[in-house]
Amino acid sequence: MLPGVSLAYKKDKTPYYRAGITYQNRHISLGSYPGEEEAHLAYVDAGRLLSDNGIALESLPSRKTPLSFDKQVALLNFRDNRIYFKNPIYLKRKYFLYYLSPQEELKFDVDDLFFYSSHKLMRRGGHYFVCEYGMQTNILSRYGIKNFAVCGRDYQFVNGDPLDFRYSNLLVINPYYGVTRIFRKNAVRYQARLHIRSSHVIGVYDTQELAAIAYNKAVDLAKACGITKNYTTNYLTELSPREYAQLYSQVAISRRLVDYLKSQAPDGGSSIT
Repeated sequence: MLPGVSLAYKKDKTPYYRAGITYQNRHISLGSYPGEEEAHLAYVDAGRLLSDNGIALESLPSRKTPLSFDKQVALLNFRDNRIYFKNPIYLKRKYFLYYLSPQEELKFDVDDLFFYSSHKLMRRGGHYFVCEYGMQTNILSRYGIKNFAVCGRDYQFVNGDPLDFRYSNLLVINPYYGVTRIFRKNAVRYQARLHIRSSHVIGVYDTQELAAIAYNKAVDLAKACGITKNYTTNYLTELSPREYAQLYSQVAISRRLVDYLKSQAPDGGSSIT
């Protein structure tokens, strides 16, 4: 058997070849290959990557090698930073890069290194997510950004780079369900809306917190009127239960919305005050 190669068999007894290399007392799997020669070439190239400091990260996309791009990134990081990750991560001084592909170089703070070294990052459409506890979790939720959020309206990338997920580069504009920041009379205000077949304005408020509470109040009224849609309500952890209850009782919601909700109630809303 050629160096760096071992023979293995599939369940149907079909043979294949595993490539692996040991570097600094660590054994690294390089992948599986249909032929012994290809597996050996992967081993040879892995040794070249680990020993040749002239091979730069930027040159990886154009290299001809049996190694996957992800494995090349992991090997270069091991060579340069003395730590091996199974995921395609390369450490910088104060942040790290996660290569979803040669063209998608995501940046994260070092504080997130443990999480992304143990969770595989994936993309579907324009959304990045990981699998946690059998569920797909949008990585924006780590920043307090809701699933419904729209980039540019509810949050923004400060430097304009949508692949830079460092905390200093993500600005959360609207952290609450049903709330949108608007400009009215040259001032920032917050509009709350409730969707029932179509979007209904609940009201416009001076603060995000009041708009979020008004949204919760409209949801409660909708449920009282027999609307069974499964709404997600807002949690305002910065308010005590007493403060929340006081603001809830005082905040006003659109009379037009109240009348519409009453019209949807089985009793015509006669039981709703």
